[in-house]
Amino acid sequence: MTRRDSGPARRVVSLVPSLTEAVATTAPALLVGATDWCNQPADLRVTRVRGTKNPDIAEIVRLAPDLVIANEEENRAPDLDALRAAGLTVLVTEVRSLPQAFRELHRVVVEACGLPRPAWLDAAEKTWASLRPAAHPRKAVVPVWRRPWMVLGRDTFAGDLLARLGVENVYGDHQERYPRVPVDELTGSGADLVVLPDEPYRFTADDGPEAFAEIPAALVSGRHLTWYGPSLAEAPAVLAAALAPPAPAGPAPARRGG
Repeated sequence: MTRRDSGPARRVVSLVPSLTEAVATTAPALLVGATDWCNQPADLRVTRVRGTKNPDIAEIVRLAPDLVIANEEENRAPDLDALRAAGLTVLVTEVRSLPQAFRELHRVVVEACGLPRPAWLDAAEKTWASLRPAAHPRKAVVPVWRRPWMVLGRDTFAGDLLARLGVENVYGDHQERYPRVPVDELTGSGADLVVLPDEPYRFTADDGPEAFAEIPAALVSGRHLTWYGPSLAEAPAVLAAALAPPAPAGPAPARRGG
């Protein structure tokens, strides 16, 4: 969907945190509504329309946006159908790889909103294009939920980012995109790394690594691993630092005699 026939959007409601940040960073005056989960930029001041899975349809209609931005994974089809039935234009994005993310960001910001292509988008593409293949790729499991344990499976944006950083997803060929896998199977998968993002489940140093006592754990920023927006420009450096193997311990200091 583009808005070439009806002109660029002047009032936008975003139901996707990544895209909220993309629009608000580029042209904050366009954004009139966003979900409760849209927390970037930090000074965002717009009408809140509840969550990504339970948007306040009546409030969105009241805001009278020219465009509602959604995502096929983040948002539910019945909610988007209800918005269309109310006469609103809904743009639904699909992002399952880094190249697709760049295309969809251009479609949202430039084609739908009628804005100049932002510098952060060019910077992000240049940064990722400059990466070189890892000399020694690592195999990882990437939990995204606990109780029950769920991990990244096939065809995911986060999995593509990790692959570009030298981390192979053990479950990247699974028939499901977010399979439920018992933790004993995860620990026996042959992975030499477990990647624990802080969203959608908030893994921390005290909640997650203890389940993988024999596998090194890397706690990473969920925003840099799963968001597609301005954060992509700094994501390679942020993620590479979090994923770097710990430095080997140096020799113990010599004991003084006496």
